[in-house]
Amino acid sequence: MSIIGNSAIPDLNPTTPATAQGLPLIIQGGLGVAVSNWRLARAVSSLGQLGVVSGTAIDQVMVRRLQDGDPEGSMRQAFDSFPLPEIAERIWKRYYIPGGKPAAAAYVLAPPQTRDVSREFCETCMVANFVEVYLARQGHSNPVGINYLEKLQVAHLPSIYGAMLAGVNFVLMGAGIPMKIPAVLDRFSRHEAASYPLHVAGATPDDDVLMHFDPKEFLTALLPPLTRPHFLAIVSSSVLAATLAKKANGKVDGFVIEGPTAGGHNAPPRGQQQLNATGEPIYGERDRVDLAKFRALGLPFWLAGGYGSSQALRAALDDGAAGIQVGTAFAFCEESGMRTEYKRAVIDQVVRGDVRVLTDPLASPTGFPFKVASLERTISEEEVFSGRPRVCDLGYLREAYRTADGRVGFRCPAEPVAAYVSKGGERQETEHRKCICNALLSAIGEPQVRGNYVEPPVVTAGDDLAGIGRFLAPGAHSYAAADVVSHLLSGVESQI
Repeated sequence: MSIIGNSAIPDLNPTTPATAQGLPLIIQGGLGVAVSNWRLARAVSSLGQLGVVSGTAIDQVMVRRLQDGDPEGSMRQAFDSFPLPEIAERIWKRYYIPGGKPAAAAYVLAPPQTRDVSREFCETCMVANFVEVYLARQGHSNPVGINYLEKLQVAHLPSIYGAMLAGVNFVLMGAGIPMKIPAVLDRFSRHEAASYPLHVAGATPDDDVLMHFDPKEFLTALLPPLTRPHFLAIVSSSVLAATLAKKANGKVDGFVIEGPTAGGHNAPPRGQQQLNATGEPIYGERDRVDLAKFRALGLPFWLAGGYGSSQALRAALDDGAAGIQVGTAFAFCEESGMRTEYKRAVIDQVVRGDVRVLTDPLASPTGFPFKVASLERTISEEEVFSGRPRVCDLGYLREAYRTADGRVGFRCPAEPVAAYVSKGGERQETEHRKCICNALLSAIGEPQVRGNYVEPPVVTAGDDLAGIGRFLAPGAHSYAAADVVSHLLSGVESQI
């Protein structure tokens, strides 16, 4: 399969049915840290819908897979196809452990994220994103997407370039305002240098906050132009969508409209935050999406958050959507990257009718509400994390801030309290914060080991978690991605 080409992707047309344009009715959501891994994305894309890999912390995921010994040989296959082999071999030699590391040994971490990223960091991000997209594209000829969080800005440039080297067809981005991404895609398609502004708390207009990446610093051979992928912005309001459509520095090809019932991070309620009796944010009329305003933008859109049923897909199409994005249903299917015992525990709870999802306004260091699903056979989540040593060694959700001497520093409300306060943070911001970075890696079976302490998991899911029982055959306790797709499409066969 060719990984590099110069064929153009046709413009998306909102007045033409999605299926007539070859667009998916179903976008599989970008889930957690490698929950939407290459196996899940490959399965969904093979079924003619849009499989999406998660780009979040994928550098850490890759180096941990190498330290686990790459037992199936998939990493080796992808590394051998990376178009800059000397970079791939450097990373392989640095992290690969034949047979895998001892279970009690700690993982060696990928290079840290800093304001002035190192060459080693850039190479690791490039290869990790290439590997995930490359593997997702094997065995079929359908599009594959990758999902990023705008707030995780430090890794954007080398990560996107690596995904484009692998031929990614769609880039999806939420959790922020990705105004500057379209031009990055344009420039990288020509192997040109690109810049991206880092949001720095307290920065002045005179501060240089731009991050830079020049592909030519890494290329050892002349490569043909890359295909510019479609860019879909994940938004929660028509105001943000209109702003992106008019003011982004390049073409926005469409939108995923994500409501507060979706899993993972949610946009906070508009206006002053109020909590219900269980401590969850209350969303009101101001948080409702006006679909007429989206239709007026003239760009295709997909609806997300509680759309994991055939009836919901039918309703979305009737509302003028190109289709739906579905996350929770795919998160617990056989092909997802979530650790099997966690999937089975949650599915058992669903079958018994006692599953619970909490929208925690404090768990995530980002300050965004974060959905947490209950896991049976463990003590409460708060008890687990109350005994955790406060360590911030991954730093994906850290905030960049301006130091007293004008430099860029990083701080996280989940790091040691004294350290956070010494960086100008408010002590109250540290209360009840959890290390989501380490917890999400634990959820896929790659927990960090700290002596006798093993990092605990967090499982995130949308409010419709109880509905995944619709994909189970009678008496079954697992289901496949194909079961999800088949159910979702069952109400719209006439349009396929």
